Amino acid sequence: MPRGRKPGKAIGPGGPNPIDMHVGARVRLRRTLLGMSQEKLGEAIGLTFQQVQKYERGANRIGSSRLFDIARILDVPIGFFFDDMPEDTARKSPSQLLTSDNPDEPHPYEKDPMARRETLELVRAYYRITDQQVRRRLFEMTKALAKAEDAE
Repeated sequence: MPRGRKPGKAIGPGGPNPIDMHVGARVRLRRTLLGMSQEKLGEAIGLTFQQVQKYERGANRIGSSRLFDIARILDVPIGFFFDDMPEDTARKSPSQLLTSDNPDEPHPYEKDPMARRETLELVRAYYRITDQQVRRRLFEMTKALAKAEDAE
């Protein structure tokens, strides 16, 4: 290990790894959607808010056991932290696991729409509608629009 470098640090020759930055941004997104402070998340996982900040910026890598804890506290599957990752970011993985000989080849899995940012924001906004009748009408309209899409 290079001199002066601590284990767990994500900073390499070009700065933080883009994947670590993406994971950190997803932690920040979910924490913010829940209205949770960095301090509160830090307390829940036994860290200071400064350490949470470093995770969210990608300056420190999040180990698998810590990511597991964060996922449980933020009530999301582990995959949530990797969702919506741009292809060019995914290709920056040390082992480049997501690259293939055929760039047009689809991924062998589909992303879970329930873990997408758009879904989370939509659900959060939906439950802020206090009038149950309005919420119900919006729900029925959404189902009708989806059914019309399926018919096309």
